[in-house]
Amino acid sequence: MTKPLALIVDDEPDILELLEITLNRMNIETCAAETIANAKALLQQHSFDLCLTDMKLPDGNGLELVDHIQSLRHPIPVAVITAHGNMDTAILAMKKGAFDFVSKPLELPAFRQLITSALKLSDPAAPKERRTRHTLLGESAVMREIRSKIDKLARSQAPVYISGESGSGKELVARLIHQQSARSDKAFVAINCGAIPLELMESEFFGHKKGSFTGAVSDSKGLFQAAEGGTLFLDEVADLPQSLQVKLLRAIQEKKVRPVGEQMEIPVDVRLLSATHKNLANLVNDGSFRQDLYYRINVI
Repeated sequence: MTKPLALIVDDEPDILELLEITLNRMNIETCAAETIANAKALLQQHSFDLCLTDMKLPDGNGLELVDHIQSLRHPIPVAVITAHGNMDTAILAMKKGAFDFVSKPLELPAFRQLITSALKLSDPAAPKERRTRHTLLGESAVMREIRSKIDKLARSQAPVYISGESGSGKELVARLIHQQSARSDKAFVAINCGAIPLELMESEFFGHKKGSFTGAVSDSKGLFQAAEGGTLFLDEVADLPQSLQVKLLRAIQEKKVRPVGEQMEIPVDVRLLSATHKNLANLVNDGSFRQDLYYRINVI
């Protein structure tokens, strides 16, 4: 068995060393590059399984490397390392085809999860069933394009927003994205945001501690924790009240949730898919849906 090979692109020696040590302990070989030019040269010389790149490099921007890898005959999963809180850059990278992002300072448990998921996409011993045409029916050019898009999106961790009329198959598309992805062996959790009583919403999403409110007779995990390692599908996301939109935004940005009555935030690893039959852009314009949340869930 040959070890997986990762390309690390960063011009900070401390970060390079940390990444190399972490990956080597995961039984992954590494090659390091400090510039985009060096990285492109190494990509020609070796067959890599994944790439990690910083955004700020001496000879350009990490997004250029994302574009370059996407243009290769056999693209590999590429994750970008961003400055803490710089979600705009992370979102742009995922729009360009990056697999995922990780923020500095690195949190190693989340980083290891990201690497494990990325390697599943490169593992030839774990082929995915790609024949979505037997599930998502239709042979028109539009339907073939949708199936092609599902296959491509399954190779990313980017949040996806699915729009369409009631009954048009939004949840089916979400399930197919999950089934084709590296998360297919974990849970697919679907929730209709319009069907949860307002007073129970926060508990349903994030869980609660025993005694945190009347009727909380035991600790309870929320939907984010139930979908750990898998996919969380928020149907009718337009029906979320403003108070929960703020908390959902934080959960997406920080990849952490705080159960009701809990002091500490809990890391969560979920892929977020959302859908609604309403026009979210119009709801943003009239102020009933937060623009920043729309921006986060509507990456693709």
